[in-house]
Amino acid sequence: MAKIQTKAIYTDIVLIDIINFSKLTSAEQLEIIVFLTKSFKRMIEKMLLNSHTPLSKFIIGYVSTGDGFYCILNPRLKGFGAILGLSFSHFSEHISIRYNYFEGIRIAVHTGEVNEFIDILGSKNFIGDGLNDCARYLEVKNFTISTVMVSDVAYASLKKFLILHKDFNTLLAKRELRKSSIHTFLDKHGNEKKGCLIWLRNSGIINPPNINFNSII
Repeated sequence: MAKIQTKAIYTDIVLIDIINFSKLTSAEQLEIIVFLTKSFKRMIEKMLLNSHTPLSKFIIGYVSTGDGFYCILNPRLKGFGAILGLSFSHFSEHISIRYNYFEGIRIAVHTGEVNEFIDILGSKNFIGDGLNDCARYLEVKNFTISTVMVSDVAYASLKKFLILHKDFNTLLAKRELRKSSIHTFLDKHGNEKKGCLIWLRNSGIINPPNINFNSII
């Protein structure tokens, strides 16, 4: 059995949500979720191969939501979540070409706390306020396809990441990273949230950095 982290993990969380999933037929739901899962898995495997990074050093877990999934990053890569969200957004545009009923995905990124636990099937799973808060950012009403909704905390994590990894700062400048003004809204529980939409004018898949995990960033 895998060793479980007993302390809360503070890291980036990326939420993928299939637009209007509940309006699809059961056959369409199964078809698109299987294809989306396999496609993103292949994309991540290629990213890891290109960056010479093992999966465990990149992503510590996935949590299914039924109409999408949470992707929880290794805390050593905190700040890369927004960039991973942009890669997911780019890749999803190719999926809509294959399935005409697929309306796209919404992506939210947040930096927050999650806790590991062993579920009833004996598998590692995650809960925590970080997951719940991340989902709240999908409630922004002027969400647009091909953008990623990033919480104010996640955007601060991205800026710190870009200071540490100046080559990524240069790369995002070349790809023309853009951001909206700050969106302030009340979630369904009446709590104030702040965040912004980000996108790349020249989109693409961006590999994670090859970090030496035996050293301190």
